[in-house]
Amino acid sequence: MTRRLVLPLLVLLLTGPALQGALKGGCASVDITPPLGLTLIGSKGEPSDAVLDGLYAKALVLSDGDTTIAMVSADLLYTPLDDITNPVRTIVEQKSGIPAQNILVCATHTHSGPEIFKRTKVPSEGRLDAARIDQAYRETVVRKMAGAVAMAHSSMQEVKIGAAIGTLPEVVYNRRPKRADGMVQTTFSLPAEVAATRRVQSLADGRTAVTFTLPPEQAPLTFGPIDPDVFVLRVEDANGDLAGSLIGFGCHPVCVYPYLSTAVSADYPGYATRTVQKAEGGISLFALGLAGNAVPLQRDVGPCAQIGRAVGGEALRRLQFVATTGDVTLVAQHREVTLPTRAKTTSPEPTEEQETPPEPIKTEIQVLRLGDIYILGLPGEILVEVGLAIKEKAGLAKLGIISLANDSIGYVCHAAAYDEGGYESGSATHLAPGAAEILITESLALLKEMKP
Repeated sequence: MTRRLVLPLLVLLLTGPALQGALKGGCASVDITPPLGLTLIGSKGEPSDAVLDGLYAKALVLSDGDTTIAMVSADLLYTPLDDITNPVRTIVEQKSGIPAQNILVCATHTHSGPEIFKRTKVPSEGRLDAARIDQAYRETVVRKMAGAVAMAHSSMQEVKIGAAIGTLPEVVYNRRPKRADGMVQTTFSLPAEVAATRRVQSLADGRTAVTFTLPPEQAPLTFGPIDPDVFVLRVEDANGDLAGSLIGFGCHPVCVYPYLSTAVSADYPGYATRTVQKAEGGISLFALGLAGNAVPLQRDVGPCAQIGRAVGGEALRRLQFVATTGDVTLVAQHREVTLPTRAKTTSPEPTEEQETPPEPIKTEIQVLRLGDIYILGLPGEILVEVGLAIKEKAGLAKLGIISLANDSIGYVCHAAAYDEGGYESGSATHLAPGAAEILITESLALLKEMKP
């Protein structure tokens, strides 16, 4: 009897832990294109009347045998905590058993998608009245996003993963250039003749800026930094083929908007992910990087395709040489944070008519660690300077920062931005000076805690 037990026990000891510890992953994609007639983010109340390209929710699920994590990226402007993220997490946890704190939900930030959320933590200017939001479609989107996670979870297979960082400064610039007096002159777009003078420069602090030659009759402007990084995550199957990928890049998806304000489009992230999928296969997710004050060099449908193909092309380049491994430990944590707010001022001097400050904003940050790969999810539209401060101080070779992850809290501006003026630190945020610095401190502390 004893001898009969020896061989099965030996086989279990040799194979059991290896099988349990093998990294598994799955990807899935579902169509969330809205029916024509729905109001879009940039349509100013007008119904949508065309579809340039479809919108999708895409999911990636990974499991090391002990911990399972999920990422879902949707072609939406935002994924607010109350309207989108928490409902998705609830369904996923109920259906697939993945803990809510292990699920990251983000928006690609297309400005040519549906207006389906209340945006309770951002200024009311331009917001669609809550009574006009199509709640049935919003609920459909939530279920489809959760369904993408369930599909990815049920199709998991043994995989290997790896990450790399490329660079693509040529297609983006910082829209907060400064005049000689140090004040910001918000520049949402550039004339074609100015865009053609683009130069990529290294600043004294080592950061990258894209600068331009302005017409002689125009006062000079100093353009600030961008984040040129293209973060890529490769997920490959047992044959070494691409099963899935993640692309992270920091540039506002505003190529189609406002030129075709009533047309549905995933903007340049759609072109970027399709470029990878057509060339390599698999399902490609897009995550917005440091884009709060970063915009495309040129806009309209043609530049949209060009920028998207350039982002996808750089991602493809880096995906070719990623070293991958299946020996990965997964860890997920999130942290609640409270950020100070301020009233919207209507005059340079405080008055009694000034709005009452909104309540402090409660939101969250999240970190997913995939071996030596770190993915930091931050709420809101993160200005380049804020995100670069985290990257530079974190000291992590493989760190991807995702903006608009899990919540929408408006623009997150470094303290100096409030004195410099401009759109982002003015009417576009409820956050008070110091909010970004809290987010930086909390993010660095959480990243430090996550190190093995």
